[in-house]
Amino acid sequence: MEIIGLTGSIGMGKSLTASMLKALGIPVFDSDACVHSLLSGQAREQICHKFPVIWDKTSQTIDKKLLGEIIFADSKAKDELEAILHPMVWEAQQKFISKAKRAGKRRVILDIPLLFETGRHNICDKVICVTAPYFVEKQRVLSRKNMTFNKFKAILNSQMPDKDKQKLSDIVIPTGLGRRATITYLKKALKIGD
Repeated sequence: MEIIGLTGSIGMGKSLTASMLKALGIPVFDSDACVHSLLSGQAREQICHKFPVIWDKTSQTIDKKLLGEIIFADSKAKDELEAILHPMVWEAQQKFISKAKRAGKRRVILDIPLLFETGRHNICDKVICVTAPYFVEKQRVLSRKNMTFNKFKAILNSQMPDKDKQKLSDIVIPTGLGRRATITYLKKALKIGD
């Protein structure tokens, strides 16, 4: 079975590309969704012990906005959070791969924003990087709820530069030309519908 990593910086169209790949019948593991699930489940106690200030007593949940502010302002805090979350995410990825293998799937997609930064590209047979011009990326990101330019810059600074991700990837998919062009590039790159 072929394991394909899907990555791209914030606002590059990775989520949309992942949904297209799902629609093409390829199982997709969403690492961000896994992290969100862990924050309210398996990892919650450990994270709240490490960062007690993020526990919202009113809602009885982790204040994700505050947690984000903490980790983008403090690289040590970010490393501590990742030390808790990454092994749990990797375990979930392995279970996903095993399940797909048992189901006889030919390929799977691991949607991982920090694919190269975490070294997870090493378990992939190939890597797809989605990209778009900076003005498109900026427009997409700044249209998100509660997003500011400073937060956008902080997120970009925490990620590997887009040009470096493209160089390390096997396939580069431009997403700035619209959905139809993106799906056409995907089908051609993965030889779907030939």
